[in-house]
Amino acid sequence: MRVIVLSLLFLFSVPLQALECPRIISQSPYITHTLIWLGLEECIVGVSRYDMLDLPRTGGILDPDKDALDSLMADIILTANWISEADMQKLTPEGIRFYRLNGFDSMDQIIENMNLILKLTGQQASTDKISLFQKNLNRQIQEIHANNQKALLISSCSGSPYSFGKRTWLYDLFTRIGFNMVETHTKIRHIKPGYEIDELTSLINTFKPHIVFILERKLNSKCNLILPKLPVKIITMDGRNFLHPAPVLLTGLNELNAKQWQWH
Repeated sequence: MRVIVLSLLFLFSVPLQALECPRIISQSPYITHTLIWLGLEECIVGVSRYDMLDLPRTGGILDPDKDALDSLMADIILTANWISEADMQKLTPEGIRFYRLNGFDSMDQIIENMNLILKLTGQQASTDKISLFQKNLNRQIQEIHANNQKALLISSCSGSPYSFGKRTWLYDLFTRIGFNMVETHTKIRHIKPGYEIDELTSLINTFKPHIVFILERKLNSKCNLILPKLPVKIITMDGRNFLHPAPVLLTGLNELNAKQWQWH
C-alpha cells in the first residue's frame, strides 16, 4: 500500500504538460523556433542537421534520415511543405504521424502554423502564446516608421545571394511596416551568373531602391563592392532573426527599430 501511495504522489507531482507532451521531431529550425515560442521545447526529441538545439539529428527537409526518425520513437514529425506528401509517407516510420507546414508565403502562415501545432499536440490552452505574438508584432510594426521608402531585401552579399520577392514572409512583413518593396519577382530571385540579374549592383540599378537591407551580421568585402549608379543606403541586419518564418522575427524587429536612424 505504501508503494502505491508513493507512486500516486509522484504521478500527481509531475506537471500536466509533461504527462501530455508528445514526442516531436522538428525537421527545420523555423519549426523549432515556433515550438519554443509555444512552450513545447521539452517535447522535441530530434531536430534537423541545421538546428541550434543539441538533440539527435534527423537529416533535412528534403532528405530525412529514415533510420534516425525510426530510432527516436516519436509521436509527431513536423516538416515543411517543400517535401511532397508521397515522399514523406515513404520515409515516415509506421505508427508516426507527420505534418507538412507552410510558413514561407506570408506572415499569416506563421499564425496558422502555431494554431495547427497547438491542435496537433493537444495544447490548445496555450493560445495566449499566439495572442502575445500578434500583440507584440503589431506594436513593433507601429513603432517603425518606414515612410514608404523603396526597399530591397537581400539574403547576403556573398555566396549565392537572393532577393525576397512577392509571396515571401519578409516581403509581407516589410510591406506591413510601410516600406515600398520594389522587387517584382515572385518568391525569391536568385542572383548569380546565367540568371536574369547576375549581380547585386545590377539588381540595385534595375529597381533603384532608397534602402537595401542585407540579412547578415555585418558588411563583408563583397558588400563594399556594390557600386550603384544612384546613392543608396545599405543596412545590415542579423539574418538569424529574419530568415526563419517564426516568432524569432520579433527579435529582428527590435533590431530594425533600433536602426531607424540610418534611413531618417
